[in-house]
Amino acid sequence: MPEFNMIHSLSISEQSVDSVAINNTGDWIALACGKLGQLLVWEWQSESYVLKQQGHFNDMTCVTYSPDGQNIVTGGGDGKVKVWNSMTGFCFVTFSEHAGEITGVKVTQNGKSVMSSSLDGTVRAFDLTRYRNYKTLTSPKPDQFSCLAVDGAGEIVCAGGSNEFMIYVWTMKTGRLLQTLAGHEGPISALDFSPSDGVLASGSWDKTVKLWEIYEHSGVRETIHLNSDVLALTFRPDGRELAVATLNAHITFWDTNTAQQKGTVEGRPDLGYSRKETDKISAKTSAEGKAFETLCYSADGECILAGGRSKHVCIYSVSDQLLMKKFVISCNHSLDGMEEFLDKRKMTVWGSLSLVDTGEGEEGKAIALPGVKRGDHSSRFWRPEVRIYALQFSPTGRSWVACSTEGLLVYSLDQTLVFDPYDLEMDITPEAIRATLNKGDYSAALMLSFRLNEQNLIQEVFESIPVDSAPIIIDALPDTYVDKLLTFAGHMIQSSAHIEFYLQWLLPLLTLHGPKLKQRSQQIITSLRTLQQNVTRKYEDLRKIADHNKYISQYLVALSQLKRKRKPKDQQNSSGETGSEEEEDSEEEDELPWHRSSSEDSMEMS
Repeated sequence: MPEFNMIHSLSISEQSVDSVAINNTGDWIALACGKLGQLLVWEWQSESYVLKQQGHFNDMTCVTYSPDGQNIVTGGGDGKVKVWNSMTGFCFVTFSEHAGEITGVKVTQNGKSVMSSSLDGTVRAFDLTRYRNYKTLTSPKPDQFSCLAVDGAGEIVCAGGSNEFMIYVWTMKTGRLLQTLAGHEGPISALDFSPSDGVLASGSWDKTVKLWEIYEHSGVRETIHLNSDVLALTFRPDGRELAVATLNAHITFWDTNTAQQKGTVEGRPDLGYSRKETDKISAKTSAEGKAFETLCYSADGECILAGGRSKHVCIYSVSDQLLMKKFVISCNHSLDGMEEFLDKRKMTVWGSLSLVDTGEGEEGKAIALPGVKRGDHSSRFWRPEVRIYALQFSPTGRSWVACSTEGLLVYSLDQTLVFDPYDLEMDITPEAIRATLNKGDYSAALMLSFRLNEQNLIQEVFESIPVDSAPIIIDALPDTYVDKLLTFAGHMIQSSAHIEFYLQWLLPLLTLHGPKLKQRSQQIITSLRTLQQNVTRKYEDLRKIADHNKYISQYLVALSQLKRKRKPKDQQNSSGETGSEEEEDSEEEDELPWHRSSSEDSMEMS
């Protein structure tokens, strides 16, 4: 029998390792733990981690974008706050100071701090520069915070309590509790600050929405009475409209100035019908207990996203109160609540076979605790229910993110995955590129020249393309070549004499790819600064020449007009006196537009 010697022993996790993979060279070993959501890549020769990622142990409960859209912040039922890069999808920092479920996360307007509220009775502030918890806010009497709101300036933090039915207001500068807002008769379910002024909207299970004047300390400004419990609310980006989701699956829109209702969306039919395996009622009857639990306006305020206890995310037109599109977040049939009708093969006279305890052993199957909706259920054979916990639009409006049972899902209009068929070409030569250019295939010739990366050839191809074709070519360019074209044009503006030609290319480039360039601003900041400096320098040089020519032209026009006026006078007074000539000279100076007296100049300088 062959003998095996152990080279290294690695402790991965407290849970079982579900999958192992080794790369072609045998240097890296990938390990996955499904229970904790861990993904590790280990280099056994150097005994170091190449990649180490871990998701939330329990479901994600809340999500928000950073102001620049570069990062996504999530909070989970495991009490951890994670910050993800929206482009790479990697988590680069995890804060684990909370001892309870995270109920709300917010990023300040300057993007330097993350605020989070938890059921452990604390609101914590995390520094995104030093990655530390630098401030902790608590209430005078211990309370579980169910929601969080931060004003636009990042100076006022509010949290709603689920036990005392109070709203607590702190100042970020000192961490002192400013005031406690009382008035609700049920747990606070939602808070949101108006983007335009200091109005705070609060929703509660007591079927009311209250608008508070936080800065003026004047208390409740308006109270809106509804027909059902409030589950979620959000302000439109301009602050003039408030959307409220209630337990009867309605979304109502309210004018924040007059507190008048502007419209209603009945969303129960759009949530869809589904039946869990342990339900003893039909899918239609079960749908009566479903509602939207999270809302989010689009960046322009024309649409609103809604999600809740369903596999569907609905996007509505606010002005028409109509469903525009419905997204299905999962096709995973291992989740509960995916089917409208149960499998008839598992149905008996007494109900579904899923209701029967089929556990083996002396103790049998563990019985689920009553009232448990998430987590382990104290049963080892439970199936998680598909649902949406939180929705958020990106600041650019090009993408939105959803926290669901399946994890963090990002839906985007931008196709970040680029497949370039020209990468497969083996004979990229200057002759082949010129031949492609002569055929009129400008897009392919431009990309091939960037692949070869010869400056003179790129300039030759670029300046041979008609300007009229620029918008069509730029619109079809992949993101990889957009960055290269931006860098090339930025450098060429400094040295080339064809300034207008390059500016006509840059205008559609920035117009068509502006939102995507903004998302990658950190990667292309050097190219953008070079472009700005060169354009500004050329502008200053041309401005001096243009201003000089403009003033010379004005001088010549004014001089010709004076000569035309003096010509009839010279014919009448051919033998004029010297004194009259001096007066005419003084009149000529007064009529010239550039002439000023010394007193006027001194007054202007003072």
